[in-house]
Amino acid sequence: MDLQTPVSQVSRSYKMYAQRLEKLGITKIQDFLFHIPFRYEDYSLISKINQIQAGEIVTIQGTIKDIKNQYTRRFKTLQKAVISDDTGEIEILWFNQPFLTRVLKIGDSVSVSGKVDLDRNKPVMITPNYEVIFNNQTVHTGRLVPVYPETRGISSKWLRRQVFNILEEKNINDYLPEKILKENDLINLNDAICEIHFPKNLEQALKAKERLSFDELFEIQLAALIRKKSWQEKEIKKEWKIDNIKIDKLIKSLPFKLTNAQKNAINDIIKDLSSKKAMNRLLEGDVGSGKTIVAAISIYISFLNGFQSAFMAPTEILAKQHYDTISTLLSSLGVKVELFTSGTKIQKIKDLRLKNKDHKSSIINHQSFDVAIGTHSLIYKKVSFKSLGLIVIDEQQRFGVEQRSIIRQKGDNPHLLTMTATPIPRTVALTMYGDLDLSILDEMPKGRVKIKTWLVPPVKRDGAYLWINKQVKNGDQVFIVCPFIEESESMVTVKAATKEFERLKKEVFPHLKLGLLHGKLKAKEKDEILKSFKDKNIDILVSTPVVEVGIDIPNATIMLIEEADRFGLAQLHQLRGRVGRSDKQSYCLLFTQSTNPQTLERLKSLETIFSGALLAELDLRLRGPGQIYGTAQHGIPNLKIASFSDFNLIEKTKKEAIEILPEINKYPLLLERVNEINLKQVSPD
Repeated sequence: MDLQTPVSQVSRSYKMYAQRLEKLGITKIQDFLFHIPFRYEDYSLISKINQIQAGEIVTIQGTIKDIKNQYTRRFKTLQKAVISDDTGEIEILWFNQPFLTRVLKIGDSVSVSGKVDLDRNKPVMITPNYEVIFNNQTVHTGRLVPVYPETRGISSKWLRRQVFNILEEKNINDYLPEKILKENDLINLNDAICEIHFPKNLEQALKAKERLSFDELFEIQLAALIRKKSWQEKEIKKEWKIDNIKIDKLIKSLPFKLTNAQKNAINDIIKDLSSKKAMNRLLEGDVGSGKTIVAAISIYISFLNGFQSAFMAPTEILAKQHYDTISTLLSSLGVKVELFTSGTKIQKIKDLRLKNKDHKSSIINHQSFDVAIGTHSLIYKKVSFKSLGLIVIDEQQRFGVEQRSIIRQKGDNPHLLTMTATPIPRTVALTMYGDLDLSILDEMPKGRVKIKTWLVPPVKRDGAYLWINKQVKNGDQVFIVCPFIEESESMVTVKAATKEFERLKKEVFPHLKLGLLHGKLKAKEKDEILKSFKDKNIDILVSTPVVEVGIDIPNATIMLIEEADRFGLAQLHQLRGRVGRSDKQSYCLLFTQSTNPQTLERLKSLETIFSGALLAELDLRLRGPGQIYGTAQHGIPNLKIASFSDFNLIEKTKKEAIEILPEINKYPLLLERVNEINLKQVSPD
């Protein structure tokens, strides 16, 4: 059996489990070995029966003297066994596992691990882990026992047995050069895999984790560098010219001054566009930092060079906002801007065919527009381009790899500018997006007033409602954000948007106009609610975090967030960015029922820190990446074993990746692993 063999081809039993295993990222035999345990049960204390004490977690090894099923009054079963060793015997109890009398037989040598209890002053073990001892080896007891991420129908015990069997049969060839292992004091790969799954002690497990963490970050860094090298090897056919006079004229016509960060980003982009290599740049900036203006200037440069541009946004709401902004900025300069969304594409196709008197053609005449702005509809096969020179992707992590590849294929090696408002610590951004050049907008436009942020104690809730009522009567509008749409039975304290909407409407703000917005509404319904809010027909919009991206309501000045402790700091910062969109003073109120001092201190940091990247880095240090980068933090992949908060290791692996890149072809096993990462992340152009 080869480690590269697909699970479904190994045996009939594996084939039955293949779909479930795929949910855990296990598609071939090798993946079992890299399915890393997230903790260990310590069953390493092996004790004689006459030495055990109540409350201890121990392993007992002996012979089954008796085992039987007993039926209770309610027709449930109790499995009772007696195990003995050379010092005594102990009773073992399990519940509702009648099959055990077929698995464990009198005379079997067994090992059981668990907690010792007392029953009528006699030691007893209730529902311990168990296994029959073969060849004096134990897998599930008598050691540090690995516990794995599971899915329905796939238990840690089953996974443990598969990993053990594979390691019994196979040695793993190391793909890291000996030089890297020595310089970084790393153990070899085979030892690391054996010891991460079945360590003799925690020190061994930590040494194995150190090696595998290095590998994970090193491979990501190297994969990104290879992607960047591949991108840079492709030259564009026509070198772009930069008309500084026209660009300066556009910038001077803007109703505001660009920030220094915007100017630096534009200079970076101009440098990219005037080179012989296609641009591949990530523009990161907080909500409201002015990314769209930078994109618009890039689009104008594309237009001046005779090229078309495509601007992709993840939602219709956001696409429409970009369309309005870019049309306002560029239409007077002769740039034809068109909007394509699922709601407009059919009518748009008809209109554009009529415009061009080309009723027979099934494809939109590419002369119809200079800029196509839209959602996934831009990938729609009837939207074609004559000379696509620039692609702008907003919230790029929301688009799949295949979708990004398809839009690129509509041009001949076009320049690519991707944008994100998701605050990512710089070190993490440079690791995950090492193939992209990075520009950061870390300044807010002049005239923007800092949003006053307060962590509101529960005793001041009623006072906050009175204050909100007063602000609304003065003409302001309010967002109230709740974490969930429906109340969860397991989280009864969490404010559900639907329930909170009804309560606020009836009890707190009966004289105000309230609206409800959540992700289960259809796109048309969302648009209608948001339009009504923008037109000031709604005073208070109660919402789930669906408002996090893509809504610009200049008159909204108050953001109230319920159960704020359930959000990461970066997400709270993005929600806060929904207000403060004008020169009016805006406010963010954070409500929580938590009394944990660390939680309260974390939330209070929002009162003084206004940089999304700094907040993301703080959250990374305080809570760890697993709790930050969930559904709210699109685009940051989960690491299996390394941590994005280990900045020293990130720097170390980056240095090694840069050094080995020129001679990567000397290490085919390493290159194979890295190419596998790139196949998962980036489709071929």
